[in-house]
Amino acid sequence: MDAKLFRWWLRQLGELSVRQVEQLKGRLAGSEARNDARDWINRRAEESLTCSHCQVAHVQRWGRESGIQRYRCCDGHRTFNALTGSPLAGLKCREAWADYAKAMIDGCSLRTAARRSGVHLSTAFCWRHRLLERPAQEQDTELHNIVEADETYFLESFKGRRQLPRPARHRWGSAAKHGLSAKQILVLVVEDREGHHFDAVVPKVDLPTISCLLAQVLAPDALLCSDGASVYRATAHQFSLAHESINVTAGQYVRQQVFHVQHVNAYDSRLKQWIRRFNGVATNYLPNYLGWRRLIERSAGQFTPEIFLRHAVG
Repeated sequence: MDAKLFRWWLRQLGELSVRQVEQLKGRLAGSEARNDARDWINRRAEESLTCSHCQVAHVQRWGRESGIQRYRCCDGHRTFNALTGSPLAGLKCREAWADYAKAMIDGCSLRTAARRSGVHLSTAFCWRHRLLERPAQEQDTELHNIVEADETYFLESFKGRRQLPRPARHRWGSAAKHGLSAKQILVLVVEDREGHHFDAVVPKVDLPTISCLLAQVLAPDALLCSDGASVYRATAHQFSLAHESINVTAGQYVRQQVFHVQHVNAYDSRLKQWIRRFNGVATNYLPNYLGWRRLIERSAGQFTPEIFLRHAVG
């Protein structure tokens, strides 16, 4: 804007009504958020300046699109930006991303997040699962020393479907029997004493399933600590790992003042209490919510919208 025109515009501010002032504040805040998103996206591109298509580092600047720097690969001659190939590629309304990420950090429902960020409910739903696509795949890959393992259960949910394969039940219903069944979804939770964490939705508790998952994350020096389920003892024997079993059913909770599964049980409790705020989670999307919770646990109170967006882009 021309300097003379800008000074004239400033002189008109005193004539604005209260409503007009609020509208102006909203527009300025939106502009600031939009610039923040642009700056973050451009900074991310400069951190690892390689072609998103062929990973070649020989690239050149190729103009801007909506304030986002684009690049051109000098070998493949294809253009890209920092979001190309990521779950956020093609999403609009970038000025609302920071507000929406903050709403997710606060654990807001879809309706609340949509209202806070000024987007439609269907857009809020799409954004939620785009943002969680990469975090759902992020897991700690090596757990050391004392490693606790246990399973927890969630009721099977068809939330969001128009046609249910079973009769509807009242909210907060319960399964007919405890443990794994056709109406219960099992989540294996594994955690070491340093806070490294792994969890996954599993179809059943048997040796092939559990041993395959634990083989991905247990370090050779790990000591597996579990309840009395025989599958954990068999898994430890299969991989020649030390194993300590806690007979929780008999009222035993700690052995030798160090072996227990209280850390993983505490995580299960926090996870279920946190998920209750969403009034049920569709089973199809449960892995996304597990990834969301892992992000919160790792952040230790330092979770910001920029960190969330970085994890979402990958």
